[in-house]
Amino acid sequence: MKLKKLTKPSSPLRKNRYEDACAATHGMDIIGERWALPVMRELMMGPRRFGELRASLRDISANILTQRLAGLEAVGIIRRRTLPPPASAQVYELTDWGYEAGPIFQVMGRWAVKSPLHDATAPFSAVSLMLSLRTMAAPDRIAGLVLRIVFHLDGELFHWIADDGAIAIGRGEIGDPDCRMTADPSTIAAAVYGAQKLSELEKDGALTIEGDRHAAQKFATLFPMPKKPSES
Repeated sequence: MKLKKLTKPSSPLRKNRYEDACAATHGMDIIGERWALPVMRELMMGPRRFGELRASLRDISANILTQRLAGLEAVGIIRRRTLPPPASAQVYELTDWGYEAGPIFQVMGRWAVKSPLHDATAPFSAVSLMLSLRTMAAPDRIAGLVLRIVFHLDGELFHWIADDGAIAIGRGEIGDPDCRMTADPSTIAAAVYGAQKLSELEKDGALTIEGDRHAAQKFATLFPMPKKPSES
């Protein structure tokens, strides 16, 4: 039986839509604009101001960021609110529905990292790095592991916690970390994904480690890169 086409109000979605009943394809109608996914990614760890978003997204213009924020707000993925005094600043944050896209980033990341065109040495934002450290931790290597790391990245504090197979990430300080690492996100990525030795990065002045060095060394071994299809 042919479904009756419903009359719909004007849509805030991009003009070049697929007009396909497949929900996955409709998802691309919603978030398929350039920069939409990176904007959502940067909000996955909490609200951000406009300037903070622009600083973390390389090469995006203020005009394009304004457009993407407006579009994502129009479809219900993000919202604006004003922080209470003394900050009293406007921030952007994901809605509950927006946060539901979190697993999409993880599944897409695990799939796309196998692409022969993926460049693990390209720049990382701090949020992008932290999300990847949750996505790419190997289940067999974190099973039974308890490890607490604090990162100082681009002037912000983040934490990564492994607790018997579960990974938790977030902004801010935690009590009694095993170690602290201070570096830019790309340096941490070089250590965990590029097999750069921590000692060499320290010697070059790119990385500082405080606390249990054994914990830092252990951490760097938890993220093996999967084989590319051509290597299988």
